[in-house]
Amino acid sequence: MAELLSDDEIEEQAPDEWHREDDEIVRSYGFDDYLAGVDFASEVGEIAEEEFHHPEIRIEYEEVEVRFTSHEEGGITDADVEMAELVEGAYDGD
Repeated sequence: MAELLSDDEIEEQAPDEWHREDDEIVRSYGFDDYLAGVDFASEVGEIAEEEFHHPEIRIEYEEVEVRFTSHEEGGITDADVEMAELVEGAYDGD
């Protein structure tokens, strides 16, 4: 079982564009059009399957929101931060 991160650890370890909302870390990514966002969400889904740690993903017209939490532990763990870093690496800044 993974250990929950403290507020300070979350602040220090989460990628810069990510922020905390309750027991989740969250980031919205911008895109020029809907299908670019859908493609990104699909890529995030593939990463999640490989790592077996799945986010909540919301797709809007020019934006995709990604949320991570560790449900089993009841909050944010190293696994969530690691996944946020992997998702950051998949984003090409459309």
